[in-house]
Amino acid sequence: MNFSDKLNSAVSKNKSLVCVGLDPDPDLFTDSESVVEFNKAIIEATADLVCAYKPNFAFYEAFGAQGFSALKETADYIPKDIPVIGDAKRGDIGNTAKAYAKAIFDNFNFDAVTVSPYLGFDSVVPFIEYRNKGIFILCRTSNAGSGDFQSLNCAADGRNIPLFQMVADRASQWNKYGNVGLVVGATYPDELQLLREIYPDMLFLIPGIGAQGGDLEKAVRNGQDIGGRGIIINSSRQIIYASRGDDFATAARKAAMDLRDRINSFR
Repeated sequence: MNFSDKLNSAVSKNKSLVCVGLDPDPDLFTDSESVVEFNKAIIEATADLVCAYKPNFAFYEAFGAQGFSALKETADYIPKDIPVIGDAKRGDIGNTAKAYAKAIFDNFNFDAVTVSPYLGFDSVVPFIEYRNKGIFILCRTSNAGSGDFQSLNCAADGRNIPLFQMVADRASQWNKYGNVGLVVGATYPDELQLLREIYPDMLFLIPGIGAQGGDLEKAVRNGQDIGGRGIIINSSRQIIYASRGDDFATAARKAAMDLRDRINSFR
């Protein structure tokens, strides 16, 4: 089963467009073993409410070699019918990109990955060639400083358009296997709407809801495709740290359910 089929199956089964970011803060955990136990509790509490999970590599790398073991154990614990997106934001020259792709897809067996397009097509193609995997190109990211580069106007192909739109254009051209999507932040709803109008069939991974202040209703209405799908709404801190007490898993379930139901109300 390829990433798209696996995602659509999870969306239908759980009636959800929610992706939970499994991002354990190193300041809150004593060791990598406690990270794994925390993640397992979150997964058990939310697995019937999500369409995907997205562990961010940085939060595991911070624990050193043991962190990678925790990342692998976490990924292996996720039910096999729920896709896992490796938030690695990799982007390097072709030979290095090939090694990154092998690590993420063959060693960790993730279903999808986030990729930086800054080095161009040869840095992205090793990921795309894994035809059954999903590749999310960083396009209009949710952070406040994204406009330093992503909003700059580019003159190319007889047009003058923002860099983020040029990235989306290239990603659309690279999408020959139907496995390329875009990362578009909820914090930029107008850009999200523009990209959906231009690229009606591409899958969008949407961060920026919750702690970053993105407008959920605008994100859903501006990002969804004609079938009310086409988006994955990611939430990390809002769900996994809904409580800092012993009831953290119960609180995470409640937060995930609330987010799922709110999203569905706007579809």
